[in-house]
Amino acid sequence: MILFLASRPVTARPVPPARRRRRRRPAALRRVLGPYGRIFTVPGTRAFTAANLLARLPMGMFGVSAILMIAGSRGSYALAGAVTATGLAATAVAGPWTARLVDRYGQARVAVPATALAALGSLALVLCVHLGAPSWTLFAAYACTATTPNTGGMARARWAHLLRDDPRALHTANSFEQAADEVCFMLGPVLAAFLCTALFPEAGTLTGAVLLLTGVLLFAAQRRTEPPATPVSARHGAGRLVPPLLPLPLLLTFLATGAVFGSLEVVTIGFTDAHGQRAVAGALLALQAAGSCAAGLLYGVLRPAGPAGRRFLRCVAAMAALMWLPCTAAGAGGGVLLGAALLLAGMATAPTMVTGMGLIQSRVPAGRLNEGMTLAVTALLTGIAAGSATGGWAVQHLPRGTAAGYAVPAAAAALALTAAVTAHAVRAARRPV
Repeated sequence: MILFLASRPVTARPVPPARRRRRRRPAALRRVLGPYGRIFTVPGTRAFTAANLLARLPMGMFGVSAILMIAGSRGSYALAGAVTATGLAATAVAGPWTARLVDRYGQARVAVPATALAALGSLALVLCVHLGAPSWTLFAAYACTATTPNTGGMARARWAHLLRDDPRALHTANSFEQAADEVCFMLGPVLAAFLCTALFPEAGTLTGAVLLLTGVLLFAAQRRTEPPATPVSARHGAGRLVPPLLPLPLLLTFLATGAVFGSLEVVTIGFTDAHGQRAVAGALLALQAAGSCAAGLLYGVLRPAGPAGRRFLRCVAAMAALMWLPCTAAGAGGGVLLGAALLLAGMATAPTMVTGMGLIQSRVPAGRLNEGMTLAVTALLTGIAAGSATGGWAVQHLPRGTAAGYAVPAAAAALALTAAVTAHAVRAARRPV
């Protein structure tokens, strides 16, 4: 019997097709995909992520849709800009309070009615524009959309709850969320412009409202991954608007970072328009967003080294240094060189945002996490508005077609670095010796 078995030819066991594909997959690609594959093995994460992406895509659609709809109907970009600025200001006021209610009563109980009210505001705006209502009604209707919950913050809060005992996995999850933000804000304006121009002016706003409401309903239905609500009695310092561990210099860092984003977009459009190549602006901005997205995904694979505060300071310093590249490239006058500079400059923004959100998660009490992240997002939005206005002034008053406009985002990045250094120094001074 033994001789018979020994004489049998040895045949290799068939390898399943999926395993063969894994073997052929390059080792570097496996290293990149591995950490992201692991975080999505946690039960419920795929469902809430898919729903949240559906709800988050309209965030990049509403502003462009409102401007195209109002400017096309009333013939005034000034009115359209004023309406969207009013909505942004209302969001800056209402956003933290909505987030506080989310922390206090839970995501599902607050996000759904808040989103329904915002969707009604969008519908009211469409009706006011379509029916030729007085201009003041446009401001009132768009202000009602300020109750839109911070969908990205709610997703990060779920990751923080699910991965609270695994800092490295949480770092990967935050990197994924930042890359998702970049993709949504890159695709959102393109989709909005297509809908408003190819169909009818109101199509972008209506589609965004439907996507937002549907996404939030599906997201709220995922109850098993929802972090627990924190009652008022358990919330330390619940009477204060700013959490004790989110100081003013840190908020100023996020505000200046938002100014980088807002001014870079306006200056790029103005620069290409001055050279008679306005159509190229979208491609250049897409390169900047693509660089940020790719850097965010790669950053999530790396193991976090050192305290979160120091990592955040290093990332802001890298952003401040790289933001001078577009200024130099624009001075050289080459479109290809400018595109490469924007790609490299974009690679510093996502790691800055990833470490910034991680810093907030490590310093804000768990019961106020949505509020803390919404305050940071509110500072970003305020900075984007200020950066857009400053960049627009630079394009209007500085010599057209020169690199001077790109000094605005570079200066904003330097201001962000100054604020980050101040925040780090203040925290170091408060530590007991």
